Amino acid sequence: MSRYQSINPYTNKEFANYDNPTTKQIDDAINLAHALYKKWRHEKPETRTPILHNIADAFRKNEDKMAKMMTLEMGKLFSEAKGEVEISASICDYYAEHGAELLKPEPLKTKLGNAYYLKQATGVVMACEPWNFPLYQIIRVFAPNFIVGNPMLLKHAHNVPGCAALAAKIIKRAGAPEGSLINLYLSYGQLADVIADPRIQGVALTGSERGGSSVAEAAGKNLKKSTMELGGNDAFIVLDDADPEVLRKVLAGARTYNAGQVCTSSKRIIVTKSRYDEVLHELKTIFSGLKAGNPLKADTTLAPMNSERAKEKLGAQVKEATDAGAKIFYQYPEINSNGAFFRPLILTNIDSKNPAFDKELFGPVAEVFEVDDDDAAIELANNSSYGLGSSVISKNIKHAQDVAAQIETGMTVINGSWITAGELPFGGVKKSGYGRELSSLGLMAFVNEHLVIDVSKNN
Repeated sequence: MSRYQSINPYTNKEFANYDNPTTKQIDDAINLAHALYKKWRHEKPETRTPILHNIADAFRKNEDKMAKMMTLEMGKLFSEAKGEVEISASICDYYAEHGAELLKPEPLKTKLGNAYYLKQATGVVMACEPWNFPLYQIIRVFAPNFIVGNPMLLKHAHNVPGCAALAAKIIKRAGAPEGSLINLYLSYGQLADVIADPRIQGVALTGSERGGSSVAEAAGKNLKKSTMELGGNDAFIVLDDADPEVLRKVLAGARTYNAGQVCTSSKRIIVTKSRYDEVLHELKTIFSGLKAGNPLKADTTLAPMNSERAKEKLGAQVKEATDAGAKIFYQYPEINSNGAFFRPLILTNIDSKNPAFDKELFGPVAEVFEVDDDDAAIELANNSSYGLGSSVISKNIKHAQDVAAQIETGMTVINGSWITAGELPFGGVKKSGYGRELSSLGLMAFVNEHLVIDVSKNN
């Protein structure tokens, strides 16, 4: 058995727990989802458009309720949780407004006949999602597949079971047919069995490199298409001509948003010599100005990490880094709390032999690197086994675009940090995974591009 627990990281006290489903419950869920897929095969995407708008409206109506559950289960600031609900609602609206148009048959130019390809549903998708964005991560997979006609089974992270249940409940009450989204508290062994089931046609995972490797192996073994959004060690490149005000504004949340627990947050801050001291002191000012406290309160700006285990892991990684020669430029004062708070810190002097050099430090730790010029910044940015996101800060947009084009990554934001929207593709390269979610690319992740060609005139 693999129990799911709701533990408030601010108090470290459990307030709910959930058991794994029985074999019959799992089979019933797959049967229900598969039956809905067969029904949707005969319906146009337009029939689901109003339901997706209703789901967006339901999220907004239940914003405080959903945000509070996120804060209680994984500790994020209540204001950030409310923002996550709005982002999720906007993604539903995006696919409701554009999905049917994006799914129209695509004409093909050929001398062999009248050709086009249909964009058809493939079947039930198994989604494995992480705790750091309990609603947004669900919706990134659910919304496009709902409009396509692929029902979804959900295995959420073990520490946000209440968020999973609440999301599924609200989606159902908004009018989604039975089987559209089924939340299952699966053990890892049960997950492998579900992936192997012939009624499952796709697997989507957002999570760790280790988890992605295991799930991708199971999907590949069973010839199931998969998408993997894994970790990141994102570069935040500050060029000589960076605007001080823009730099200050972007740095403010680059490493503290969601307590630094974001795959695409700026973990490696790479700075040209002329701006190095400025960046260090700006980060120190930002970190020292944070206020630790109850994440449900409006004046709290430093939330606990998602769990005591995550706090201890990050602490061990920092010790490993400093033992290998890294220097602590600044660390936040002691926090008098029983919660899973990690004191934000700034690390410097990290060389390529340091264990932290090519690891993902998932929390409020800024690694700052000094480089001579643009070429050195690009080389350092690419010297990573990850390639999820990056940022380039520069007044000269053409200059920034030229630098961005040379970074081995899935996403680059100029004069900003992490950004997401329904119309923007999300995903990475290298050990950060493969495939894309959101935008038209995410819509096509589990679609059958069905060629149809009429060659009558050639016979």
